[in-house]
Amino acid sequence: MSLTVELAVEDPSWAAIPDLQALVEGAAAAALAEAGVAPDEPMELSCLFCGDDAIRALNAQWRGKDKPTNVLSFPTEGPGAEVLLGDIAVAWGTVAREAEAEGRRVEDHVAHLVIHGTLHLLGEDHEVEAEAEAMEALETRAMARLGLPDPYAGSEPMRIVP
Repeated sequence: MSLTVELAVEDPSWAAIPDLQALVEGAAAAALAEAGVAPDEPMELSCLFCGDDAIRALNAQWRGKDKPTNVLSFPTEGPGAEVLLGDIAVAWGTVAREAEAEGRRVEDHVAHLVIHGTLHLLGEDHEVEAEAEAMEALETRAMARLGLPDPYAGSEPMRIVP
């Protein structure tokens, strides 16, 4: 696929990840490939890398949940949605805490969350068990494409709670 990813980095803590652009492009491309998007399909998405305060505000505004979360996805609706996938927001504080608690590299956790968010933009969900299992399988295969560890191995499946 011909993937264009636009990054907006609001929180300076994200500078801790070298070449965030390449990490995000690789993760999103792996998710799209695992979801069966044709290689010649033009796709665009934007990613906001913010802090907990900004994502808390987004979560409150759009989901009615006044708390920070790790990742939010906002799919494009209407004309152009087949090319303009939508927006993903990722919060530094929550992501860094989760990675440390799980004994994972922050970069690996970010890749996983971008994959997760991209799959949401494509319509995947995890509201019911069967959907969650299917989405986790896509995420695991996308991580493997990147040579990264299975985010669900050795533990109960981590339900990414928006």
